[in-house]
Amino acid sequence: MLPEIFKNKLVGVNSTTILTGMGVTGVISTAYLTGRASFKAAQIIERETNRRVATAMTPDDTEPEMTAKDKVKLVWPLYVAPISLGTTTITAIVMSNHAASKKIAALTVASGISERAFQEYKAKVVEKLGETKEIGIRDAIAQDRVNETPLPTREVIIAGSGDVLCFDLTTGRYFVGSMEKIRQAENKVNYDIINHDYASLSSFYDEIGLPPTPYSDTVGWNTGNRLEVTFSTVLSPDNRPCIAIDFLSAPFAEYSRMW
Repeated sequence: MLPEIFKNKLVGVNSTTILTGMGVTGVISTAYLTGRASFKAAQIIERETNRRVATAMTPDDTEPEMTAKDKVKLVWPLYVAPISLGTTTITAIVMSNHAASKKIAALTVASGISERAFQEYKAKVVEKLGETKEIGIRDAIAQDRVNETPLPTREVIIAGSGDVLCFDLTTGRYFVGSMEKIRQAENKVNYDIINHDYASLSSFYDEIGLPPTPYSDTVGWNTGNRLEVTFSTVLSPDNRPCIAIDFLSAPFAEYSRMW
């Protein structure tokens, strides 16, 4: 058997999965038990109705029809099990949502700490090596990323009227556009941030003609951390000139929260 400390840790790490499984199982079981109880309840009510008719001396001597209260008294024990299981299921779902929210909050905090550490690291690189060498390092990293991402066999996304091959380092997508179009998109997104306090990464992609992604819908920038696009000149895997785009400040979760 596992030591108690390991069992507790295992349950803690997988608590969301366990509670979600309990919720799914509970919903199915509750539906089954409720259906079975309703079938039996209908039979009991029918038997009681027939009994009242059979025990009547004459057609005019029948007992009064059963009221809703009479029916509840007859069949309520049948619903104890589904109600109890339903209550447990609701509790499991609520606890699963609470556990997931805590994990998301923790990941958001961790992401913020990592981003701050990364920004501090970049600032220190500029301070120690100078801006020119920092740009050279950034360009070398961009070239490595492009080398690791083969050109798609299907047609590259055409985004704008330019004829320059571009590569988005954030999502690893190639597209054809222009530096001017990208700068215009940057200005438009920052205009939205100034006037509406925040904008998502998807807004930027929409401006340059790239489709949004599930990730880009959940991150962005706000008035305290605006969008600033960086450019690196690299060569594509087929040795074509390519512009790799990145962001000086990475988009972050909860960008729309107003403090």
